[in-house]
Amino acid sequence: MSRVALVTGGSRGIGRAIALGLARGGHRVAVNYSTRPEAAESVVQEIRSNGGEAIAVGADVSDEEAVGRLIREVGEGLGPVEVLVNNAGVTRDGLLARMSSDDWDRVIEVNLRSAFLCTKAVMRGMLKNRWGRIISIGSVSGLAGNPGQANYAASKAAVIGFTKSIAKEVGGRGITVNVVAPGFIETDMTAELGEAALEAAISATAVGRLGRPEDVAAAVAYLAGENAGFVTGQVIVVDGGLTI
Repeated sequence: MSRVALVTGGSRGIGRAIALGLARGGHRVAVNYSTRPEAAESVVQEIRSNGGEAIAVGADVSDEEAVGRLIREVGEGLGPVEVLVNNAGVTRDGLLARMSSDDWDRVIEVNLRSAFLCTKAVMRGMLKNRWGRIISIGSVSGLAGNPGQANYAASKAAVIGFTKSIAKEVGGRGITVNVVAPGFIETDMTAELGEAALEAAISATAVGRLGRPEDVAAAVAYLAGENAGFVTGQVIVVDGGLTI
């Protein structure tokens, strides 16, 4: 069944793969971006070239007014949001002793506050229709922690607690709420780690490779589908065995 899906931070990396994957599954996709309109339009054009329906919508999803405009624009362009993927995220890594308050606050704002704002903004429509899928992209850092990522790990751990709480609130209304927690995935973020760090990550991963954005997108596509109605409040780890 065709549903309206909103992917925040959908212009590149994991978000791009999620948007393309949902479109292949028949969803009408809103690709949200913050600073790269040309990248979002590229995703939209790829979806349309394959016969799908998509729009690009710019908004800083850590800003409440911007989120309100985003949801209205998606509603006008495609229809009410039925599948929300909270993918927007940033890192500002550094050891805690040297971490600035600005670096802490910005990561919490983008990674956690945006999930709260977007989820709240779509909730009324989902409750009215008695159907919805809310999927937040977490991280194995939120499960196990990671040196130099106190802010990032805290934000992702908080998303898990947020997800479990909301899942209990709305489960009886046909709405599922889950987290997909990737390990090391081939993205711009991991490209900045350096060769030695990447080799260490691969050696610690049971399958012996970095993940691909499409690996994460496949988990999201399942959770967004009609057959995942009995899966809620869960953390689906997509890490190639890194945390086992």
